[in-house]
Formats: sequence, structure tokens, C-alpha cells
Amino acid sequence: MNLLAPSRVTRWIIGIVVGLFFAVPIVSLVLFTFRRVDGTGYTLDHWTALFSPAESSVFQPIWVGLGNSLLLAVVTVAIVLFLLTPTMILVALRFPKLRSAFEFVALLPISIPAIVLVVGLAPIYLQIGRTLGTGAWTLAFAYGITVLPFAYRSIQASIDAVDVKTLAEAARTLGSGWITVVLRVLAPNLRQGLLAASLISVAVVLGEFTIASLLNRQVLQTALLVVQKTDGFAAAIVTILALAFAFVLLLIIGRVGRGRTGRTTP
Repeated sequence: MNLLAPSRVTRWIIGIVVGLFFAVPIVSLVLFTFRRVDGTGYTLDHWTALFSPAESSVFQPIWVGLGNSLLLAVVTVAIVLFLLTPTMILVALRFPKLRSAFEFVALLPISIPAIVLVVGLAPIYLQIGRTLGTGAWTLAFAYGITVLPFAYRSIQASIDAVDVKTLAEAARTLGSGWITVVLRVLAPNLRQGLLAASLISVAVVLGEFTIASLLNRQVLQTALLVVQKTDGFAAAIVTILALAFAFVLLLIIGRVGRGRTGRTTP
């Protein structure tokens, strides 16, 4: 029995306080989206306006920003899966002494404010704009750095739970090439960490505002700011939908974590 653990009553009190801390503003936002413009009652008109052709011009920036954010999410996840993951496997198999240094570099972005990160990336993006254009997808390079600490922790947890060195040596002994070892032997055993890293990356990309705003790219969050100036109800509705989507991602990540624990528990 852990004497330092809080009692059941204390846990309930903490849960209720934390729940109210998040529930009150969310419920208030939901009620706001149903309120009439004149404040006399509630209506569904603001929600139905999402699908109204007459309001398409108002919501156009949101759809463009959402499309850009989804594209960014795909590219960022690709960076995590095809660049970060093989590098971590290489460090685990061939260069274990470099793990501490690599971990420090991977976790460093979480301690750097976004505004400082943008100042450092601005000259780089000036060259990127000249060579690759100024499309919103180019933000994936910056977002790849932003999600690095979260993705690293998720993947490293799976690597630590699996004896990747033994698996790789066994596969190599049977004649498999390194690409086969990574894709068909190691990746299936790391799929829980890879899935968690991917979902966290999507959530971070969809919620990021500072870097996109300072680098003058249109994504979901910057589009919400633009629409809010003309229709606050529309911005609130899309914000609620984005929160719901992020909540679903968190539930999926939680189930992934429980599934991994269940398999590793004797």
C-alpha cells in the first residue's frame, strides 16, 4: 500500500475540480454557438450555416485552412515515421552511446518558445520560399521540429519495451536486408509507439498557431482568427469540432497505451 497516494475522496475532489476547470469554458462555448444574435434565445441557425451555400464565402478561409492543416499533418507524420524512427532505430542498434546526446537534441525544442524558434527559422524559410515556394505544406519542416519531443518519447518507450537488437540480429542471420528488418520485423513491434507518435503529431499540427501566423501561412488556427472578425459563431463552432477531434485522438492514444500495457503484463 502506498502511503503517499491520495485517498479516494481526495482523488474525487481533484477530479471534480479539474473537470470543472475544463468543462465550464467548453460548455459556455457550446451554449454561445446556439445563442441568437440578439441574445433572446437559442437556435440551430449557426450550425446549419456551416452547410449553407449562402454562407460559403464566410467559411471559405476555414476550409482552406483545414485542408492545409490536414496536408501538414500528413507530411509531418511522414517525417516522424520515415526520418525520426529509422534514426532512433539506428541509434539503438549501432550507436547506443549516442542515445543521451540524441535524446537531449530531440527534447530541446520543448524548451524553446515558438517565437524564438520562428526567429531562427525565418532565414531558412526565406531560402525555402525561393526554392520550394511558399505553400503551407512547407511548414511541415518547422512542425517536424515542434513535435520532435512528443514523438521521440512515444517511440522510445516502444523501443525500450522491445529487444530490438536481438530481433534485428535474428532477422539478419536469416538473410533479411536492413529495409526488411525495419519494415517487417521492427516496425510491427513498435506499432503502438508509432501510432501514438502519429496521433500526437496530428493533434499538435491542428492546434498550432504561432509559427503559422509569424511565417504568414494559412492553416486552421489562423483561418479561425480571420473568420472570427466577421462571424464569431462560425469560429466558435469550428473550435468545438477541433476540440472534439483532439479529444478523440487522446482517447485513441489512451487505448493504445492500455493495449501495450496489457500485452506486456504477465
